[in-house]
Amino acid sequence: MALVFRFCSLYPQSRVIISCASRASSAGGISIPSLTLSTFTSRRGGSPSCLRLKGHLPPSRLHRNQSTTMKYILVTGGVISGIGKGIIASSVGTILKSCGLHVTAIKIDPYINIDAGTFSPYEHGEVFVLDDGGEVDLDLGNYERFLDIRLTRDNNLTTGKIYQSVINKERRGDYLGKTVQVVPHITDAIQEWVVKQAKVPVDDDGVEPQVCVIELGGTVGDIESMPFIEAFRQFQFKVKRENFCNIHVSLIPQPSATGEQKTKPTQNSVRELRGLGLSPDLIMCRCSTALENSVKEKISMFCHVEPEQVICVHDVSSIYRVPLLLESQGVVGYLSRRLNMPIETRPRKMLTKWKEMSDRSDRLLEQCSIALVGKYTKFSDSYASVIKALEHSALSISHKLEVKYIDSACLEPSTLQEEPVKYHEAWQKLCSADGILVPGGFGVRGTEGKIHAISWARNQKKPFLGVCLGMQLAVCEFARNVIGWDDANSTEFDPETKHPVVIDMPEHNPGQMGGTMRLGKRRTIFKSNSSVMRKLYGDAQYVEERHRHRFEVNPELKSHFEDKGFRFVGQDVEGERMEVIELDDHPYFVGVQYHPEFTSRPIKPSPPYLGLLLASAGKLQSYLQKGCRLSPRDTYSDRSGSSTPDSEISELKLPSISNE
Repeated sequence: MALVFRFCSLYPQSRVIISCASRASSAGGISIPSLTLSTFTSRRGGSPSCLRLKGHLPPSRLHRNQSTTMKYILVTGGVISGIGKGIIASSVGTILKSCGLHVTAIKIDPYINIDAGTFSPYEHGEVFVLDDGGEVDLDLGNYERFLDIRLTRDNNLTTGKIYQSVINKERRGDYLGKTVQVVPHITDAIQEWVVKQAKVPVDDDGVEPQVCVIELGGTVGDIESMPFIEAFRQFQFKVKRENFCNIHVSLIPQPSATGEQKTKPTQNSVRELRGLGLSPDLIMCRCSTALENSVKEKISMFCHVEPEQVICVHDVSSIYRVPLLLESQGVVGYLSRRLNMPIETRPRKMLTKWKEMSDRSDRLLEQCSIALVGKYTKFSDSYASVIKALEHSALSISHKLEVKYIDSACLEPSTLQEEPVKYHEAWQKLCSADGILVPGGFGVRGTEGKIHAISWARNQKKPFLGVCLGMQLAVCEFARNVIGWDDANSTEFDPETKHPVVIDMPEHNPGQMGGTMRLGKRRTIFKSNSSVMRKLYGDAQYVEERHRHRFEVNPELKSHFEDKGFRFVGQDVEGERMEVIELDDHPYFVGVQYHPEFTSRPIKPSPPYLGLLLASAGKLQSYLQKGCRLSPRDTYSDRSGSSTPDSEISELKLPSISNE
């Protein structure tokens, strides 16, 4: 006996054949000892070509297979660059992930550079480093922090990468006989890259993502972004309307002379986008104050969208409020309907933690100040991840963070002669700070000022953290002022020094600038059970953190330092590279060769930065004595001692999802 059914709701183009063997029972009835279900799908279907199960088909399997198609959300920007597309893209991903979906993210940068490795921090902000060693745009840092995922270098797509891949194909003869053109070859390469990368798992569970948020850098209308706009114009038809939507982020200026919110720039931006073949599904309006209803209706009328598709993203006290702001305006409900995603609308634990974290940020009273002694202090994005890591740690110990930016060159004696006011102001900031941080960097300018700051922190027992170059300069300072090697230096700054305490690495190729450093995730082994850093990491035997450096501490001189109480408590797997330093008889004097800020998360602050904030607030010893647990009142942080069950968290009230 064979029965044939058509399951239109599950697989419209599938035929499900149920075959069963029957035999008469002793009572004269019919029993079915076994059942085989086979699904044969046409090639156009997009679902598995064959599914064969023995026995009954569980309802959960039906539900999971119902939405196996990838959903793509393209985020574009208009009017001006730097409008906040990265935060909005991250926030959209966050509220979707809070619904139980697996979300990945891709950042498209229209510049011709292969990657961000050779950028000046003044021009483009910090260079963010991924596990695989990819040097990418700082927006990928936002994606990782908000979504708590691990991305790869191919999640950052540039014009340079696309053209390089197409040219390599042309040289191999893949286009033999054809003229290689922007359309279709470049646009096809963009689409293929996105489809392939969207499937790469980014969560610890290794599950393939269900939603891909794609941020297109720059501004609509830029000549550099035209091939990408055209690629996505074609892409929306290839993947079908129900699997692709466009979020357009635009600016609503509010001139101080009139105080009126102006919609004309947004109208023009949307008109240009529609002229290029993309029609926005959601228009997210960046404004200083909440959008007036009349303004929202005007944008709706002139931009060909419903009022519910106009979302207000006004300035808020913390970027962690942006996901809550989007969720309260019904973005989840709209995307669920628009992309046909079955999403539950009950209160969600992840957003509850974000709400508690944001509320705590607004009501903090105690303050902790950190002096950031660096080279690129005129542009805060140069140290974006460092600032975020400090914020995460300050928030976790219920302190408001104050960052005192100090140009390290202003601490040098030469500045006292040339600009004494700047010199004294810089030293006043340094001396009044609760803790001192010397981050990574390159080049000789300002290094002597950093060494002066490190010396002051060591002598005055001021909590200190040195990251990458900061650690290397701490070694130089100790060698000069304690061991007595007056000319001790890094060969990066003085190749002829008689005491090269920091040397260039074997991997370093001085003739090639891009991607030649020691990059990506590497393992560090703790050599001491009593190490403060080991305790902060939860008494781990080893940690895996991301690196980006060309120079390292000279291992041949290690014994000279440890005899004086300067401990190398963390080393690489081979024991040849010095990774973590600690100083005896000091409240907190720590240096790390890696960059722990790249793996800091709002709910999981980075241990070295957390240690700096704890020491600066006078709480480090009590924290260590309590077994590295934060206050029981802290329910959002993974480092808290709270045992609040999920059932209690789910009962907390959240803004309801509105469809209006």
